Amino acid sequence: MRAYARGMATRLLLLADTHLPKRARRLPDEVWAAVDAADLVVHAGDWVETSLLDELEARAPVLGVWGNNDGSELRARLPEVARRTVEGVRMEVVHETGAAQGRERRCEAAHPDADVLVFGHSHIPWDTVSPGGLRLLNPGSPTDRRRQPHRTYMTATAVDGALHELVLHRMEGPVG
Repeated sequence: MRAYARGMATRLLLLADTHLPKRARRLPDEVWAAVDAADLVVHAGDWVETSLLDELEARAPVLGVWGNNDGSELRARLPEVARRTVEGVRMEVVHETGAAQGRERRCEAAHPDADVLVFGHSHIPWDTVSPGGLRLLNPGSPTDRRRQPHRTYMTATAVDGALHELVLHRMEGPVG
């Protein structure tokens, strides 16, 4: 936690779909720098191997879930849905939310107590708000852009019950 103009703040790093070591041998240096700057790392699944979870937990607190590409070891350590209130922001994390069409209303019904839902699976960055006010965030993937123009991740600051300074980071060049 850090002091912030409006109160205590928590710097968040949002990741998903890292797929290590299948899609890359390691996280890019830029992402490791973001890990070191974060107070909390939020990971929305598809880690693939436990080594990344171990490395992240050695450097920062982690709020994470397992994804469809994660085996029994990760499923034994991580929940399917994670929940935590961070500086008054009620966060939930899942891997899959289904098709893009109707996502906001469907997620609002499935996560009625959340202010923010972080999800992954598609590798497509997403930032929308449901009719009832649920903010849906997908940070994309820092290692596998699929059909997207860039590999991506997000950072934000949680303070006084809201997210501030949300940034989608677009990465160029080859991945490690």
